[in-house]
Amino acid sequence: MFPHEEKLIRERLGREPNEVEKAMLEVMWSEHASYKSSRKWLKLLPTKNEHVILGPGEDAGVVKFDENTAIVVGIESHNHPSAVEPYGGAATGVGGIVRDILCMGARPIALLDPIRFGPLEKERNRYLFEYVVKGIADYGNRIGVPTVGGETEFDESLDNYTLVNVACIGLMSPEELVHSYVEESGLLLVLVGNKTGRDGIHGVTFASEELSENAEEEDRSAVQIPDPFTEKLLIEATLEALKTGKVKALKDLGGGGLTCASSEMAGKKGFGAIIYADRVPQREPNMNAMEVMISESQERMLFAVRKEDLNEITKIFEKYELEWVVVGETIEEPRYIVYWGDEKIADLPIGLLADVPIIEWEANPYSIEKDVETPEISVEEALIRVLSSPNVIDKEWVYRQYDHEVQGRTVLKPGLDAAVLKINDEYGLAFVSDGNPSYSYLNPYHGAMSAVVEAVRNLVSVGARPLALVDNLNFASPERPEVYWSFIETIKGLRDAAKAFSLAYVSGNVSFYNEVGNKPIKPTPVVAALGRVKLENITTMNFKSEGEMIGIVGITKKELGGSELYRVLGIDGGVAPKVELEREKKNAEGILKAIELGLVKAVHDVSKGGIAVALTEMALAGGVGFEVDISKVPVERELSPVEVLFSESQARFIVSFNKESLEKLRELFDEFAVIGEVKGEALLFKNKEEELTRLSLEKAQEVYNSLPKLLGE
Repeated sequence: MFPHEEKLIRERLGREPNEVEKAMLEVMWSEHASYKSSRKWLKLLPTKNEHVILGPGEDAGVVKFDENTAIVVGIESHNHPSAVEPYGGAATGVGGIVRDILCMGARPIALLDPIRFGPLEKERNRYLFEYVVKGIADYGNRIGVPTVGGETEFDESLDNYTLVNVACIGLMSPEELVHSYVEESGLLLVLVGNKTGRDGIHGVTFASEELSENAEEEDRSAVQIPDPFTEKLLIEATLEALKTGKVKALKDLGGGGLTCASSEMAGKKGFGAIIYADRVPQREPNMNAMEVMISESQERMLFAVRKEDLNEITKIFEKYELEWVVVGETIEEPRYIVYWGDEKIADLPIGLLADVPIIEWEANPYSIEKDVETPEISVEEALIRVLSSPNVIDKEWVYRQYDHEVQGRTVLKPGLDAAVLKINDEYGLAFVSDGNPSYSYLNPYHGAMSAVVEAVRNLVSVGARPLALVDNLNFASPERPEVYWSFIETIKGLRDAAKAFSLAYVSGNVSFYNEVGNKPIKPTPVVAALGRVKLENITTMNFKSEGEMIGIVGITKKELGGSELYRVLGIDGGVAPKVELEREKKNAEGILKAIELGLVKAVHDVSKGGIAVALTEMALAGGVGFEVDISKVPVERELSPVEVLFSESQARFIVSFNKESLEKLRELFDEFAVIGEVKGEALLFKNKEEELTRLSLEKAQEVYNSLPKLLGE
């Protein structure tokens, strides 16, 4: 908390807060809990359209899928905890977002994990990577919620650090929606689940400041301890309790613990609460009131119920052998009062906990984009270097640790453009996440737009029409003027890209202060997107059979700034790809029509690694080679073969199709060219008659599957 905020609290309270009050206020006024540096700008984002049932403001967003089905979706970061204790930090990140979905009334059905690390050459980064993956896998597998996709990327700015973002979706009928706030006084507040320990104390305040070099020793107590078995019982007991219709409000205990959950539940509609902190079941001896009020121990939920319904609800908790206690009640007066035994230890206006003033930091624009010369390198060497980059190689090592089949809904599995989950006999839900920190570093506005449009391209590549977005914004300290400017630019990019597709953000998360030892991370907005697809229209990226023609949609420009080629060549500069929203919309709509008309066999969007990587992934997924002439690729101006193949220009797709569909495809797209054919057992790139490289499928597969080797397995 900043000195001016402490002064303001004293003025509004008319006295000095005591130690318990100070601890609670510190938690609620932390950046992580209050969003004081970002709230003003987040208001720019579109949050309403015909699909939105409930937008931002509660624990998760709710989207209409059809008349009988609502999708609940949220995303959270658990960056600091995972950097300090990767297994526990990542596992409790999963547990927290699952409870966010649960407390809206939905059964959690799938997870996505966009995760990022420092270079794998360093032992500490490998350790963080392996244990974050293990934490996500163990927790998700044990609670029976499949991890169906995400991203795994590596970047120099994350050395000794990690970004762990987790998105979750849940399923319910619209009338099952339960809110996180009460609308009457006299309700009992029932705490259910795990005992409260000293783990996670000051978790949100620790997440609202930079990590020091010695964070692993200093901050371990701020990381919560995961218990997936209790979470599984909590999921089932909560859903059963909700079916009674007697739960008046529900909130999970995440950041800020009991203080945050109870004050937000009571205060949102102007009510107050009395909390009897000494009743909270404690895991450790001699805990004091302050520790109980701000502990972030996991697997705990807070229910608001009427007195006459207490018996019916708590019988359900007892059936699942979950400990419960009436920890307080809602009152008419908007005050937040805490007792420890007979002693009143805190008495605050409830608005003081929630009404945190906005902070606007200095914003300093920067411009680091400049055109650079693409180095002389052969197509073959470029292909092998990019294909073996940790950001491009096959992530099967990661997702084979996740049970992505549990619950039996997964139609499209990890490793493709988007995961698809079966919702009913006719329709599936596509789910994907994307982020491009290397673009965002060079140009935060276009970098943010590219995260949105890439997510949209991934959805349409599998045949899904986009429904909604959620965003997770990972940045360094907002007190750095360049960082704060890049954050504002990011919001504007997210806004403009979403508006172009008439999409809304239904939930999100902002994570500031992501830096270790005074070294800021690159701006990393992550966008997760939902889409609706007819099961019979689902399309995949794999080439299906020899003789199919290969086409490209879109224009290729010299846009290699932030590209994977420049990264492996050690080039920081360049010009980031620019997003042209009209072109994106036209090409995405064309792809959807081509799929709906049955004109294409395979579709894959062109993103990281450019055309070269997109074609290679399609060939490897199908187990069949191709012959491509890059002189046929539509370009804006003359480019070298390496630039044509590895540029990361936006709004592009590769498709394969039968010859008889050619004319109809030409009618659908303004920018379309046939560039080759599916054939043979090699990846053959030509420039007119000149053979640029011929890589056998076997060799390409060996290079593409090299992650275990990088980990020393």
